[in-house]
Order: sequence, then C-alpha cells, then structure tokens
Amino acid sequence: MENSDEIYSLLVPLSDERLLVPRVCIAEVAAWSEPTPVDDAEPWLLGNVSWNGRTVPLMSFEGACDQPVPELSNRTRIVIFHAVTDRLEHGYFGLVTQGFPQLVRVSPAVLEVEDGASWPEHAPVMCQARMVNQHPLIPDIDRIEEMLADAA
Repeated sequence: MENSDEIYSLLVPLSDERLLVPRVCIAEVAAWSEPTPVDDAEPWLLGNVSWNGRTVPLMSFEGACDQPVPELSNRTRIVIFHAVTDRLEHGYFGLVTQGFPQLVRVSPAVLEVEDGASWPEHAPVMCQARMVNQHPLIPDIDRIEEMLADAA
C-alpha cells in the first residue's frame, strides 16, 4: 500500500545548493542548448530556448538570488517547469541546473523547515528545508513566474 503522505520530488542541483520541487512541477530535463538573448534583460534571465515547438524563458536561479551565474559545464542541463500561473505565454519556463535531478520521496517524517536562513527580499525562495542530510531550498514558483513575466 502506498503512503499518501509521500510526495515524489526532485532534488535539482545548483552550483552550491539544491532545490526541492515536487516531481509534478517538472515537464522534462533537457540537454543544454544556447539561449537566444533578450535585449536589456536582467543578468539572471539568460534568454529564450526552443523546447517542443515553444519559446521558453531560461533563467539562472543563482542569479535571481544575487549570486553569480554559474559557468557552463558538461553537466549543465535545463529543467523545464510547468507554469503554475497564466503569466507566461507558453506555460513553461526553464531553469539552468548543474547536473541531473535526483528523485526522492518526501514525507513529513523526513522534512522540516530550517530556521535562520535568509535571502534577498526579491529572491524566489520560500524557505530552506532540512531533509535527512540535505538542506535544499524550496523555490517560490509563483515569484519566479512573476519575475519572468516582468522581465519580458
């Protein structure tokens, strides 16, 4: 019998952190493709990429948190997220990752909010969690979509 309190989630590797997102938020993990730049864009908005016939905005989560945008490597991938609002024209956005996400099952028994961490006020971070020996960030997807829509 399956535990209904468990959520299949992905740990998405960034340069120095990991994001924890429900699996259902992710449409695909795609190979790196060079984005088409956007004129006068914020440094965290890397441009647009073509994915499944759609133009999808591509961002650096680190850059959106006022950290340096990571260098590309042979492990760099694009994680395509389903939009949760109607702010983005094609209903998806891409986030640069530094490797393949790891599938994990999350339940209240293994996850709790980490106190004391802080980010810039505009950063798209809801909180930091403590999960066994990991301390992933929980991204604010609604805030990310707002930032991308404003940048467009």
